[in-house]
Amino acid sequence: MAAWDQLERRARDMEELAELAHEDSELAEQLIPDQLALEREVHQRELALLFNDPYADHNAVVSITVGQGGIDAQDWVEILLRMYTRWAQPSSHQVSTLRPGCEVELLDTSPGEEAGLKGATVVLRGRRAYGLLRAEHGVHRLVRISPFDQNHRRHTSFALVEVMPELDEAEEEVVIGPDDIRIDTYRSTGAGGQHVNKTDSAVRITHLSTGLVVSVQNERSQIKNREIAMRILRGRLFQRQQEEAARRREELRGDVLPAEFGSQIRNYVMQPYTLVKDLRTGVEVGNVQAVLDGEIEPFLEGWLRWRLGERVNGQRPD
Repeated sequence: MAAWDQLERRARDMEELAELAHEDSELAEQLIPDQLALEREVHQRELALLFNDPYADHNAVVSITVGQGGIDAQDWVEILLRMYTRWAQPSSHQVSTLRPGCEVELLDTSPGEEAGLKGATVVLRGRRAYGLLRAEHGVHRLVRISPFDQNHRRHTSFALVEVMPELDEAEEEVVIGPDDIRIDTYRSTGAGGQHVNKTDSAVRITHLSTGLVVSVQNERSQIKNREIAMRILRGRLFQRQQEEAARRREELRGDVLPAEFGSQIRNYVMQPYTLVKDLRTGVEVGNVQAVLDGEIEPFLEGWLRWRLGERVNGQRPD
């Protein structure tokens, strides 16, 4: 509260000076930088209030899975992976509350048949990584002229983005017993030199009751890959618990729920016009390429504000 009281005093002082500046053009010009600085600070503190999730400061595990669309959908998975990587690694002049800069570690990829990826899992480690990126959870739709179509026809592709907080054993929200899982090991197929091809260092963990599967082959150590896979599995189970709890709340309210898991949250249209639109918040950006280059801050802020508004109105955000 002290910080807000100080901002309020600064605003009152500036208001008084602004009244004097009506007759003093030099003073009015001097006030402009102070006014902009105050507005930026108020905006950042206002955004900080939106991170009210207890897991907001956790690292984020992002899994991208191919949907309908064939080769184009596999290419779409790779494009989305690049988008989140570019967002996480901004240049120095781009660092902000909504783009704080994160360390990126690629945990697992599944190559596409002809191009792109069937799936990818990456962990982003940084301030408020999960609090920001949970806005991306859902189905993403791309419309463009396919580079794989000799007739240059327009294609629609889908990919599912799942965002989970990275949890460790000390956090008791999710308990996994040894009989709850099956662990398989196999030889890694990615980069890493001869070592990965000669040892069964890659790990696949299957959660038996839910059918959830997590694969990690990034590290050369099987033990390390197992630890990472268990953290991801905890995050996925936690996410599922959150979704089921939300569905139960909706059922108590008598709301009609969609039968399918997830829903289309955002359209990326490159043909016949260029527009990225979030279907939950209504936020639109005309520069599709800038968004695909990592400039997703308008969508992150829009979702945070929409989510807070939905909570205030007693509704459940998706």
